[in-house]
Amino acid sequence: MLAERDNPPELFPADCPLDGDGGLWWVARVRPRQEKALAWDLLRASVSYFLPMYEAVRRSRQRSWKTKLPLFAGYLFFRGQENQRLGALKTGRVADLLAVHDQQQLVRELTAIQRLIESGIGVDPYPALRRGVRCRIRSGPLQGIEGKVAQRRARSRFVVEVGILGQGAAVTIDGSLLEPVD
Repeated sequence: MLAERDNPPELFPADCPLDGDGGLWWVARVRPRQEKALAWDLLRASVSYFLPMYEAVRRSRQRSWKTKLPLFAGYLFFRGQENQRLGALKTGRVADLLAVHDQQQLVRELTAIQRLIESGIGVDPYPALRRGVRCRIRSGPLQGIEGKVAQRRARSRFVVEVGILGQGAAVTIDGSLLEPVD
């Protein structure tokens, strides 16, 4: 069961169009696992933001549960004036702010993402976990292991290499358990 109290609304306020007045759009690169907390901070400050989320199933031992996770892990979009930009920085949750040079293009892209989410089809993240991208297993019995993606689908081929040998071992793993390694 999803704990809605833990999940801020994806778009605040609910009737806020992505392309209205209200300042410039910014992309906040947040500190690890701070997307929802920053969204709550912005909500309390009446700052418009967009935090697209997807539903994921998590497993631990014999138990599984559904949760909502940010579609773009580590990022939150918000719109505001200079004082709201500074307010977001003062939360201590923002690692960096990316200036959006083409506001209209970002609005088109975010509108498309919003439509995908609202469609109810089931959206999954498609991060830069392309073939050959170095990543880490986030949870489960293989948590913390680093390797490369050999094949990207719902179930990914994950390869752990022994570089000096030029060989490795591969497993098939749920792609949602992988995160890119910086």
